Amino acid sequence: MTRKQQRFTFIIVGLALLGLATGLILTAMEDGISFFKTPTEILTEKTDSQKRSRIGGLVMDNSVKHQGSLLKFDITDNQSELKVEYEGVVPDLFKEGQGVVLEGYLSQDKIFLADSLLAKHDENYMPKEVADSLKAQGHWQEGDTKAEVQKVSE
Repeated sequence: MTRKQQRFTFIIVGLALLGLATGLILTAMEDGISFFKTPTEILTEKTDSQKRSRIGGLVMDNSVKHQGSLLKFDITDNQSELKVEYEGVVPDLFKEGQGVVLEGYLSQDKIFLADSLLAKHDENYMPKEVADSLKAQGHWQEGDTKAEVQKVSE
């Protein structure tokens, strides 16, 4: 085998190993990836109750109920409403009418069982995914506040 053939073989083997390593990494990460969905998307799609999901929306007014350590509330994307149950530490900034992002599983009876709850961090913040969803539906414009979002959606 000449030097040129050896170099070519070395490059081909290196590329094959790189492809194999990339494939193994992506396969290993597949279970850890959770894509963002809106309440409308999660209610209309067939969702595996064993598959972890990330959803976001606005906490509906007058929907928050504490039952011991269990927190029950509804979220909306101004099209659909989804019931949520969460047990854990509730962020201080969590309140009605604010944007939230939740991670967990959808039960068979269409209740989202959240194990992670993230709330907004200042007056102008809305999770990017929630804002993008509201913009796509025509309920959000740059610089909108909560009151303006409600006015646009009414």
